[in-house]
Amino acid sequence: MTQVFYIDTRGHCTEPVPFTEALVQGLAPGGGLFVPVSLPHLNLDEIAALAKLPYAARAAAIYQAFGVDLEPEAVDGLMAQAYGSNFDDPDICPITSLDANTHVLELWHGPTSAFKDMALQCLPRFFSASTRQLRARGLPVPEFCVLVATSGDTGKAALEGFKDMPGVSIGVLFPQDGVSDIQYKQMATQSGSNVMVWGVEGNFDDCQTGVKAVFADRAFNERLEREANVALTSANSINWGRLLPQVVYYVSSYASLVAQGKIACGEAIDVCVPTGNFGNILAAWYAKRIGTPLDMLMCASNENRVLTDFINTGRYDISQRQFLLTPSPSMDILVSSNLERQLFELNGRDAMAIRTWMEDLRDGGQFRVDVDTFAALRRHFVADSVSNADCLATIRQAFEKHRYLLDPHTAVAYRVAERLRGQNPVLIAATAHWAKFGDSVYRALHGMEPNESLPENIRSLSGCGLNRLISTETQCYNIPQGLARLDGLDLRFTDVIKKPAESIEEAVLQFLGIGG
Repeated sequence: MTQVFYIDTRGHCTEPVPFTEALVQGLAPGGGLFVPVSLPHLNLDEIAALAKLPYAARAAAIYQAFGVDLEPEAVDGLMAQAYGSNFDDPDICPITSLDANTHVLELWHGPTSAFKDMALQCLPRFFSASTRQLRARGLPVPEFCVLVATSGDTGKAALEGFKDMPGVSIGVLFPQDGVSDIQYKQMATQSGSNVMVWGVEGNFDDCQTGVKAVFADRAFNERLEREANVALTSANSINWGRLLPQVVYYVSSYASLVAQGKIACGEAIDVCVPTGNFGNILAAWYAKRIGTPLDMLMCASNENRVLTDFINTGRYDISQRQFLLTPSPSMDILVSSNLERQLFELNGRDAMAIRTWMEDLRDGGQFRVDVDTFAALRRHFVADSVSNADCLATIRQAFEKHRYLLDPHTAVAYRVAERLRGQNPVLIAATAHWAKFGDSVYRALHGMEPNESLPENIRSLSGCGLNRLISTETQCYNIPQGLARLDGLDLRFTDVIKKPAESIEEAVLQFLGIGG
């Protein structure tokens, strides 16, 4: 298989780099994002044949198609480790069909019960293999500190993936008041000798902006290298190593639907994805681009509807937009980092235009794409948003109709799919297990308003206790063990830091034992 190299969206890379270097660097020099110079193409027979393979082998085949610069045997072994008994279903991401034309891709069967596991059980293993390969080439490879901003699910998944990995430490920042009780406890109880978790005063965008500022602080990065031989890298979806595993599950799910007789080979399907940072739906676009018969990509937003407004108008504007807390906190995002990759792919790979738009967003909080790029966007995407109240109503309605319990993020996608669907079958990306958001699910099932205070006897329950109650009421007893046992674990991390980059840098230095 021909090796594929990577360039960056802002045109600062003087030479394309191989997969292993793009993965280890995370963010490209100058702030751009890595994208492959060329994309493979899979024909229908090749896609359909994937259904005969276990999921790990499907993933390995698609990585080989993307020309990663690791030996095929190594890729096979890494995928077998990433997608095995650490998932609670042998299909890894099984599909539940609610009716003949509505299929739910369950991406939450991994160790942290969120779709982030699909990438973050894979990326750390490839990160370790990539550093070994770079050292074998004689390249100077330092120790690494993975710095992650999370709106809820990425942090725990990254912690679980990188814990106790030699040569790597990982620090996670989350909005102190912006995650669920279960999400908080998942992170705060994390095991591992190389992990750290901080709450941040502010919202997810404050965390993400702060992390980007730390990456861009040359003096700080030089100090890490000089005093500890440590380099920063990312496990957020700005890292191509996060995105490629997500491409896999869209190609794989199409093969599964064909094999199960739910669609004909070559029949187009639509995909509906709840998204705030645009990575998950961008992966669907890449799957479409390499040959998977995906037609319309439905972008589902919550009340933080910046992506919906952008897809419908071509103008990205957060200059006066209020950040809202919703029942779907992993989508509470205003700065959608992966949109940069999508625009680069749709505007003819014009890095100068990308630089201009990103500078406009940084300096003025808004940008508008040109007519041709907007037309290209509209050929692939439609979008709608769901109110907090409608999100909860959807959870209740879907349960009453299908006896299927949705988490609030998947409920947003379910409702948007109902509104925007045409004649094609629809695949809905289910991004988390409902038990991660028991308070919202309880409100939904009991007809409560999104911000309505829970009854005192319910409010006194822990997240685990509330989930047990919901299970009893609904007879949905499939709570993953990793969520059910959280109350019995000690809270290891309780630090809260201020949001300016300098405060984050001080916390990182203390975590790494640098300075006095």
